[in-house]
Amino acid sequence: MSKYLLNKFLYTVDRDAELVERYRSEPRALVEWWEAEQANAILNVHEGECSTWLKFDGTEREALVTHDFPKLFELGAHPFLTLTLFIAMFERDYAEPLGFQLEYARRLSHFTMPYPDIAT
Repeated sequence: MSKYLLNKFLYTVDRDAELVERYRSEPRALVEWWEAEQANAILNVHEGECSTWLKFDGTEREALVTHDFPKLFELGAHPFLTLTLFIAMFERDYAEPLGFQLEYARRLSHFTMPYPDIAT
């Protein structure tokens, strides 16, 4: 398990409107593409610098593919990163203001302190 890689996925996808829409409409294809093409890229350095060993485990991959943000939180993904990305993807599906944020809070309400460790 790699909290770093989960957070890197959430961070990089959230900062690209095209990736946000691909993640919303084709989550499995986007996660597979991102893992193959982006997971090992080193951020903020020139092209060509990369790692070779980073990959999601099956639980992480399935949580990303199914947009299971409670599971991602349980796995240690940073809640701010999940919230901002999932707002971008799903807020439009709710008629009331803050509708998705209320759903997010409801679905995470079973967690009690201390929360899962989000340190990477």
